[in-house]
Amino acid sequence: MKRVLLLPADTRPVTLELPHQLARVAGLEMRSPPLEILNKMNQPGNTAALAEWLRREAPAADAAIVNLEALTLGGMIPARRVSDPLEEVLPRLQVLREIKQRSPYLRILAHGVIVRVAHHNDPLEEKPYYREWGPLLRKYSEWTDRLERKKAAGQEPGDALMELDRARLHLPKEVLQDWLATRERNHALHLSAIDLLNEGVLEYLALTLDDTTPYGLAARERRRLEARLDELGLWGEADIYPGADEAACTLLARALLNHAGRKTKVLVRYPSVRAPQAEMLYEDRPLGELVKAHLRAAGCVAVQSTEEADLILAVNAPATRQAQRQPDYETVDTAERYLPELIDRLVGDQAAGRMVTVADVAYANGAENRFVQLLLQSVNLPGLGGFAGWNTAGNSLGSAIAAGVCALFGDDPVSLAEANFARLVDDWLYQSRVRPEVEALLSEELGKSPNPFDLGDLQWGAERAIDTRLTPLVHGLWQQFFAPSLPGVRLDWGRPRLAWPRLFTGVFPLRLVREEA
Repeated sequence: MKRVLLLPADTRPVTLELPHQLARVAGLEMRSPPLEILNKMNQPGNTAALAEWLRREAPAADAAIVNLEALTLGGMIPARRVSDPLEEVLPRLQVLREIKQRSPYLRILAHGVIVRVAHHNDPLEEKPYYREWGPLLRKYSEWTDRLERKKAAGQEPGDALMELDRARLHLPKEVLQDWLATRERNHALHLSAIDLLNEGVLEYLALTLDDTTPYGLAARERRRLEARLDELGLWGEADIYPGADEAACTLLARALLNHAGRKTKVLVRYPSVRAPQAEMLYEDRPLGELVKAHLRAAGCVAVQSTEEADLILAVNAPATRQAQRQPDYETVDTAERYLPELIDRLVGDQAAGRMVTVADVAYANGAENRFVQLLLQSVNLPGLGGFAGWNTAGNSLGSAIAAGVCALFGDDPVSLAEANFARLVDDWLYQSRVRPEVEALLSEELGKSPNPFDLGDLQWGAERAIDTRLTPLVHGLWQQFFAPSLPGVRLDWGRPRLAWPRLFTGVFPLRLVREEA
């Protein structure tokens, strides 16, 4: 396999640049559509132009990784907001049948995102009315699911019916109808994708639950989709699990392994025997079950010994529950986990020549400072198979596993080091260190916290503050921990900026470049 097409969920670095980085690690050429036809945050991409791009590029490709929402609704975020009717949306899938018919050996791997019930009242990524009605919509979602489960179990509805009626009573009828209609349309899209899988148009289908919870409409939709896979007997070629932004990386790993006709054998290491039962903030299952799902989706299988393993997956887990703010001595960094021992084992793995990839899920939305400091002291960072500590546990796990698989296929130490360096810059230096500092600075200037959903006129000042604080840290990380093992390689570093008018999503242009002899 040499050339892969990527139709990404959107244009953020984690959904667009990260898959390209991992493709370079694996020695592949990856092509994606021009930026001008992709979505810009909540502005839909040009679905007709994206379909035409696929038709034009497919004959020369070996595999295509396609986000269903981008293809049919203009992007993952526009899919939550636009009102395109189902009768217009479903025909946009036809291009996948066309390119498969014209290029029968093309591997098409698709992923769709089960619409989240957002944890925050974000009016830009969600419907505009979510700012006001988000809490009640979340309540409606949870109690609808709880009531359905009680009925299925033959139990009395109890307080579930009362809570649901209370939420319904206070929600404007038109808001609830619109919100539910958007969900049902996207659910129908995913059912149609399962039909494409059944026809053989798709080689593999991942349906991921974005920012999910144990109870809610997303869980109900998951059960319906699982029932359809049961009915058609398609579990060999599909997975439904928590995740979203990392899915393109996961499918890249899956495409490599499908093409090679094998599975990667993975030994999982944790800092605590309790880690597999740890609760994650944005997932509907404990960590151990989440790891199983992401390994399977990437085409991997867990093994129990280093002798069997092709890859070591180190999962920096909390003791009992993932947290947001560092340090957390109640649920994360307790006596029930011992990080130094995990680090010792990783040092031994590297010394024995084993490929190690690291997923840091102790905290959401950034790597753990204490854990990374221990890595810096002991582990060969440029030679890691991968590192990820961004956003949700599913995002980090999926991209770390995919990075490890790609590293097994590649042989370019510079591309590998670049991918690891880029993640440490974003996930650790920015998300865990610089972003809180800049948010505190803006809060001090304003006298209150900045709008987390839209910085407005503050964006320019925020970007300047990010540059001032982040750039020296980046050069320090490079000089001390990467440059010594990469002679003849220089760091090209561009000015950081924000992908969207919010602190959460940064763009950090960097490349590792071989100096001319």
